[in-house]
Amino acid sequence: MTEIRRLPAAPLHAVEIWSNPAAVAARFAEAGAALPTMGRSGPVLGATLLRVEPTVWLAEGDIAALLPLLGDDGGVTAIGGGVVRFALTGPGWRALLMADGLFDAESRDFGVGGCAATVIAHAAVRLWVEAADAVRVYVPASMAEGMEHHWRANLPLVG
Repeated sequence: MTEIRRLPAAPLHAVEIWSNPAAVAARFAEAGAALPTMGRSGPVLGATLLRVEPTVWLAEGDIAALLPLLGDDGGVTAIGGGVVRFALTGPGWRALLMADGLFDAESRDFGVGGCAATVIAHAAVRLWVEAADAVRVYVPASMAEGMEHHWRANLPLVG
């Protein structure tokens, strides 16, 4: 059975690199870390980073160690207050995402550790595959009620 759970609020940040990405990558490498590649996620110095855009990562967890590595070439913005996190779990989560979505959630390339930015039911969302049977969805707070209602209405249709 597929389940929809609204997760408790947690710190969430947008990490951006706006200049000199090679230097930033080198500083991360010197610290023993690597920034996840496009569409991938991973643990980085106490935070989980999700690369959802070419120069933007979502960060959950402690971001303190990231700040000095960005230097003047990037920045971090707290966005947790504007985003609601959902967990969709069970065998139907992929079909549920594709109901009124523009993303092929059944793609073999969208496996554990994968992440993406897409639109579902007119809302810009971010996706992170946590496990084979679980995805975390980051929804703008202003769209969260409508998105949850949309998923619950579609749940009987996707099994």
